[in-house]
Amino acid sequence: MKIRTQLLLTNLISIGVIVIFLIFSYIEMVLPPSIFNLLVVITTIATLLSIIVHFYLTRPIIKSIQDISDGAKKIGEGNFNGQLKASNIVELNTMAVNFNKMNVQLQKTFEHLTKSEASRKQLIANISHDLRTPIASIQAFTEALEDGIVEDQEVFQQYLRTLSLETQRLNHLIDELFQLSQLDIEGVSINKRSYHLDQLILDTLQNQWFQIEEKKIKIDVDLPQQLVLVLIDPEKMTRAIINLLENAIRYSSLQGTIKIVARQHIKGYIKVSIIDEGPGISSEDIPYIFERLYRGEKSRNKETGGSGLGLAIAKSIIELHSGKIGVEQNLKVGCTFWFTIPEAK
Repeated sequence: MKIRTQLLLTNLISIGVIVIFLIFSYIEMVLPPSIFNLLVVITTIATLLSIIVHFYLTRPIIKSIQDISDGAKKIGEGNFNGQLKASNIVELNTMAVNFNKMNVQLQKTFEHLTKSEASRKQLIANISHDLRTPIASIQAFTEALEDGIVEDQEVFQQYLRTLSLETQRLNHLIDELFQLSQLDIEGVSINKRSYHLDQLILDTLQNQWFQIEEKKIKIDVDLPQQLVLVLIDPEKMTRAIINLLENAIRYSSLQGTIKIVARQHIKGYIKVSIIDEGPGISSEDIPYIFERLYRGEKSRNKETGGSGLGLAIAKSIIELHSGKIGVEQNLKVGCTFWFTIPEAK
């Protein structure tokens, strides 16, 4: 049954009960026929007027409900552009306002899901590329060794080193994917505790010391004279800084310099900057540099870039600590990656 019919039926029943009691009262009062007939006519006219007034007064209610129904139908069809008009009826106006807010939120969610789906497809395509390359290399070198075509011992050892490097590269990529998936799990917990800032930097440098020595890079660390305690999960935050430092080392030239600076940022936060002397980042790439598998070097050459996951992992970890991360192009050469972490109270 339609709501208009329901309301009209309710009104008729109410009027019918009143009319019956009025006519019964007229009869019991033993009125003259002329007066009785006049009262019946007046009652009938009042009944008709009541029905007409009911019809016009319920039209806005029916219209608002129909608008909500049409809006819901449009949302079901994927159209989030419609907005309900305000109503003079308080309850219906509140419903329209809440409906419009829901519509806006659904539109944002839909756009986010659409973007996420596109990102997912791009992610799968990029991962497939990055996984296929070392796997193909491992397969080719393994087949060459199995076929016995390598007789020179030096070449044989070179093949083994290549297989080892490609295996490490594959393992590193899988490890980064696992870390990223762990960070994506809703409700992932971090075990924050007070930790010395200088120890955090030292842990990172020790982890990357072989790569630093290999490229003969000079490390310049500039920390506050009065060392502060930071409130972090040491293991996860070390992983984030390692990823940022790896990025700086990868793009630094031989015998270059990487500077690590820590300063008081705003009340309750320390800002750590990692400054390199690499080729820098183009202004077109900066807004996307922390996206998963995004690489400024579009050819995805393994010699000129990593997997594209390290910076995304660093961003996720730092945001889990309620910090911020960013990158800036240096005036002369290179770029500066910075992030903020909370001080321990």
